[in-house]
Order: sequence, then structure tokens, then C-alpha cells
Amino acid sequence: MKDLNWHWKHVNVYFDERDGLHKAKVTVPAKSGGTTRRQRAGKTEKAVRDKLRKLQQEVEQTGRARLGRSPTVEQWFTHWIGEVFDGRPRTRRDYESRCKVWIFPEIGNIPIDQLEPEDIDRLKKAMSRAKKSDGHIRKTLAVVSAALATAKERHKVHHNVATMVKKPPPAPPSHESLTDEEAEAILRVASGRRNGARWFVALAIGPRPSETLGLRWCDLDLDKGTVSIEWQLHRPDVWQHGCDDPHTCGAAPRRHNPAGLHRFDPCPKDCRRHVRKCPPPCPRDCVGHARSCPQRRGGGLQFTRPKTWDADPHPRHISLPGEVVKMLIKHRTKQKEERLAAGSWWQDHNLVFCRRDGRGISNESDNDEWATILKEAGLPPRRVHGLRHAAATALLEAGVDAMIVQRILGHADIRTTRGYLNIGVEHTRDAADRMDGRFKKWSA
Repeated sequence: MKDLNWHWKHVNVYFDERDGLHKAKVTVPAKSGGTTRRQRAGKTEKAVRDKLRKLQQEVEQTGRARLGRSPTVEQWFTHWIGEVFDGRPRTRRDYESRCKVWIFPEIGNIPIDQLEPEDIDRLKKAMSRAKKSDGHIRKTLAVVSAALATAKERHKVHHNVATMVKKPPPAPPSHESLTDEEAEAILRVASGRRNGARWFVALAIGPRPSETLGLRWCDLDLDKGTVSIEWQLHRPDVWQHGCDDPHTCGAAPRRHNPAGLHRFDPCPKDCRRHVRKCPPPCPRDCVGHARSCPQRRGGGLQFTRPKTWDADPHPRHISLPGEVVKMLIKHRTKQKEERLAAGSWWQDHNLVFCRRDGRGISNESDNDEWATILKEAGLPPRRVHGLRHAAATALLEAGVDAMIVQRILGHADIRTTRGYLNIGVEHTRDAADRMDGRFKKWSA
């Protein structure tokens, strides 16, 4: 093994009459620090030489030969998501769903070191035939690329073949904004509702919905009119059944649902029970409704750091408009009255916006409240996140510097902030007036 190149050139390829294959055996470095024997076989001597050349590249890159067979796509992706990936639980669930629905059925049985770009093309075409959006295809291919990138870093594959496949171009961002009339209608409805100040804060400084719901009174200084955003109220994981039979648990009678929680029939067309879209019927073997399980585990709302905290681990100190401060002072007075009325039922989490017993508000309940406000204001449905877009657009159109708006909103990239500025004809009028003065001077 002193002269590795000489060693590879003089490997003997012989013909085995027992199975009619050409074979070769070679001594290579092993993981333990010693050496091990590896055999390669093929129908022709050239096929064996090609396999030896591939083994040589592997040894030169990693310093040793890989033990055993390469894991399949399904085996490696399952290990990568469960043991290596350190992202948010909601992102992990999204990756698991994409693997189960698309990646594993199409390319799951292929060893990762035998993946070809054509295999990724086949996965891409399968999603296209199912009329999936370009965004869905792009995100699924991004999962494949991320898993293979880790495999390449750990010397399990030589190339990340997902980078050789052209992905659908990203769609231009659609920033939902509000006109002054729409914002006025929303605030008029919100001012008369419980936790109405929540929507004033959203339109004033544009925090993320989870950041607004995670505000605590200790984060506010109403005397100075400032707020410190350093936490969010987030559900990092969903509830899971702690019982032995989830289906029977869901069918058990409840106080408000004597027939159990399973709903096998769809809602009527004139359903008024659900504020937003009616949920689909339960499958016959439904194992859901873990949130109502007496022995449930995991899930629940928790305080976590904001989205960009890892990149910038500092709270965002933001000044509030005077009218919003007045709304928050009134809101604090009403909350104190609710706390006295709740008595021992009150759970003190020091939240600015909470339920009638002091507990945090979930994103689902927040979305329902937003849908109700839009309906009463006579506006079409839109996402809660649209308030963040509206605040960004309003701040930029008011002449606030983009760097300041970036700090207020907590954007990681200034280009994201600038994308909210819609430059129309009215925004170019000042430039035209200035150039007009120059033309007058030049033509004089």
C-alpha cells in the first residue's frame, strides 16, 4: 500500500468459470485503521475496471472504503430527517410528508450512490403530471438536494445529483397589502372587539402573528411607548395520543359531543359551525383528535425565539405610535377586570393578548378572529400575514428608510424589505419634477 497508484494499476482481473463473471480483489484501507479486501465483479473486464476506478476515487476522497452497501433513498432520508435535521418541528413534518407522498414512492428503493439525474427528473415529472404547483415541486426537490448534500459531506455519495436538475423558477412574491379605506374598516371593527389592540399593533409595526401573540407585559414600556420583541408563542409540535387505542378514544362520548369526535359525513352546504373552510370528513379508521385525548402528550403552545433569532440573537426594540399606546392602556385596564372576574381560573402567563382565563391564543383561534373581522368589515378573505405586508408597505410609502423598516419587521435580508415598495407613476412624479428643472436649465 506504499505506492497506491502502482497498486491500482496492477490489480489482477480474472474470469470465474463457476458463474461466468470477471472478478478482481483489491486491498484498501479500512475504517479501523487497518486494511480490508474488496471484490468487484462484472460481465466484462472493462466493467470490472470501471468499478475499480470508482472504488479508487472513493478511497482517494475519503481515505478508506465504505463498509457494507449504500443505504437506499428511503433509508437515508428517514435517518436524515429523524437524526440529522435540526430545523423546526413543523418543517420536519413537512419534509416527512413530502417524502411519504412523493420521494419514497418514486425513488425510495434506489441506493443513494446509484441515483442519477434522470431519477430526479422522473420524480419531477410525476409531480407535474399530478398538476402540482411549481412552488410545491421546487420545495420537494429542495428536500432531496438538502438530504443528498449531507450525504456528500459524509462521503456517502460523490455528487449531489439534485443540483444537476433544473428546478421551476420561483414565483414573484405576492405581497398582500391594504388600502387606507380597508385598514380603516378593519380597525373600526377591531376597536370594538376583545383583544382589539392586537390588530392595531399588527398594522403599526408589522410583527409576525406568533410574535404578536407572544408579547408579554414586561416587553412593553407604555410610558416610553416602546416594545421589545424577543419571544413568540409557537406550537412546536402537534398533540399525540397517549392511549393504546386512538380510534376508540376519538369515538368516546364527550360532554359537548355525546356521539364522539369522529365525523364521517361532510358538513352541509350552509354550515355555520366553522368560520373558515370546513374540515374534511374523518376516514373510517380515523386515529386523530389527539388534542382531546385524556392522556395526550407533546403539543401545546410554548414560548420560543423568533424566526431570525439564530442569525441575530437580539431583541427588536421598536417605538409604538401614540394611538396604539392609548389602545394598549385601555386594553390593560379591561384585562385587569377580566382577571378579577376569572378569579382562581386565571392562569397568569403575563401575556398581553390572551384568552379569558389568561392562557395563550393559538394561531387557529387567531385566524378565526381575523376571518370574523374581515367578514364584519365587508372585505374578502385574506391571510393574517397580510397585515405584516400592509405595515411594511405603509412604512416604506411614508418615506421610512428601508434599513429601519427591516429592523422593525425583523427581516434577515434587506431585499425582502425592499420588495414591499410598489413603485407606481405617483412615486416617479418627484423624479420627473427634478429632471424638468434641469431640462429648463439646459434648454435656456
